[in-house]
Amino acid sequence: MKVAFIYPGQGAQYAGMGKEMYEKYEEAREIFERADEALGFKISKLCFEGPEEELMKTENTQPAILTVSVAITKVLLKKGIRADVTAGLSLGEYSSLVLAEALEFEDAVKLVKKRGKYMQEVVPEGVGTMAAILGLPNEEVEEICRIASEFGVVEPANYNCPGQLVISGETKAVEKAVELAKERGAKKSVVLAVSAPFHSSMLKKAGELLAEELKKINIKTPKIPVISNVTANYVEKDEIKELLIKQVSHPVLWEQSVRKMIEDGVDIFIEIGPGKTLTSFVKKIDKKKNALNVEDEKSMLEALSVLGV
Repeated sequence: MKVAFIYPGQGAQYAGMGKEMYEKYEEAREIFERADEALGFKISKLCFEGPEEELMKTENTQPAILTVSVAITKVLLKKGIRADVTAGLSLGEYSSLVLAEALEFEDAVKLVKKRGKYMQEVVPEGVGTMAAILGLPNEEVEEICRIASEFGVVEPANYNCPGQLVISGETKAVEKAVELAKERGAKKSVVLAVSAPFHSSMLKKAGELLAEELKKINIKTPKIPVISNVTANYVEKDEIKELLIKQVSHPVLWEQSVRKMIEDGVDIFIEIGPGKTLTSFVKKIDKKKNALNVEDEKSMLEALSVLGV
């Protein structure tokens, strides 16, 4: 049985996440304490209590989700569950790198706080946005982006699962693409409530700022295979930094990454962290695959039962 640990990205957060694991498991508690110390403020309190508007700020959301994901991972590892391969959606890739011991947790949590800040600040609010297009083939959405690009930047941003592609760019161009998608019979075509055009070329500057931070970080050889969002393939130690820089302004090849893991024999996908978004994507990519999520004790016990632990 081949197991993949997969990690959610921004948007999965909610006040109360990780609290039960913190209270019940020493391994989880230690990670929250290390995060609080590394960041110099109580990210644990923000995860457990909110307020929601503070938790929703990108520079807080990113370290919060990373901390919850890593804390739960530590509990699973203690229970004897191991991953043969790992991947994370956008921000989730940092959790994968921590799991693979390519990145120290303290470095990762400080890095994603800055990553969130840069991603938020490089494009003034209102200038860019994102939209979800459901029910059209990827090729058709890519063509729509090419047509709408006469109104400004608009590009594919997240290849989530069959028939679900998120686009990103300048507000006017994204709105035009949404209109075109509706005309072409998209099941759903809607502008998202996000504060920036994530994973588009408009965030290239955020990648450059992140590059400066990455210069200070020591990357080690991953102890388990990690799949990159940018390439949907396994990463080598010497390309990790470059791919993390590119990831900010390049599309996330999530569907392709899951297909790569399936092709290489993964039987069970375990989504670790808040929410069930990736679990639903995996099921849409291949409904025969077993996809579980672990975000609290109840879901963990269900997963352990499926895994026969």
